[in-house]
Amino acid sequence: MDPLSDIIALLRPTTAIAKPITGRGRWGVRYAAHRAPGFTIVLQGECAIALEGKAPMRLRKGDFLLLPSTPAFTLSSHPGIAGEPREPVNAPVRHGEQQGEPDFVSLGGTFRLEAVHAPLLLGLLPDVVHIPASAGPADRLGRVVQLIMDECAGEEPGKEMILQRLLEVLMVEALRWQGPDPGAIATGLLDGMRDPPIARALRALHGDVRAGWTVSGLAGVAGMSRSAFAARFSAVLGCAPIEYLARWRMALATDALLRGAKTLDRIADEIGYESASAFSTAFRKRIGCAPGRFARSARAALVQ
Repeated sequence: MDPLSDIIALLRPTTAIAKPITGRGRWGVRYAAHRAPGFTIVLQGECAIALEGKAPMRLRKGDFLLLPSTPAFTLSSHPGIAGEPREPVNAPVRHGEQQGEPDFVSLGGTFRLEAVHAPLLLGLLPDVVHIPASAGPADRLGRVVQLIMDECAGEEPGKEMILQRLLEVLMVEALRWQGPDPGAIATGLLDGMRDPPIARALRALHGDVRAGWTVSGLAGVAGMSRSAFAARFSAVLGCAPIEYLARWRMALATDALLRGAKTLDRIADEIGYESASAFSTAFRKRIGCAPGRFARSARAALVQ
């Protein structure tokens, strides 16, 4: 698999919530951060959304918004409305005037990720993916969201598997969208995959995580000098090459520990450590506890 597919596979989006959100007149609501991926597609009218730490933006009919990790935000009929605090719910939501035809309609929802991996991997994805209706793919994404909503509303055999596949499609379709300025350098895995030299290095690294990769070795794969590659990789991915490798190895390790089917020696060998002891030291330094303790705590949390 390519690096993005590797990350989506480890994040394991599994459960969808998709609901209609409507409004009429003047209204505003405010939600706290919930760190789960959220999405919305505007089906009618317009709204304003203000994400914490970012400039407000206007969403219009056909626009699609994906937030891989949802920050605190305000959603309103007009910019500048402070908004009433609300808690997320699974049922349809009506804002503003409760009677009459809505002048705003959207489909919004969230999906869950493997909690163990989210902190390590979400940093590699963009904070916000906004696809305006004029870009075209929003219609395609909207059809995927509609399929998710249909599936959530029914109880057909194979429902969970269908939802999982649709969620993967939704995430990948939105994340691989290139945006209005293909030449711009931004930070994130997708931008790395669009940069041919960096993409070669990423594919090599993901293809053989056991290898004793060095910056010089990855630079050779990329066809660049060591210094130029290191600077380019850090600018595009937001971290140094060896830091990226360490994060990915730890993501694979936590996944193996969570599944519980491999010994520490085998995990260490598969992700490129010379011994279980060397792996345990690196794991404790980065994750904050020993591998065995992490595995026990993670499994206990799953059964609660």
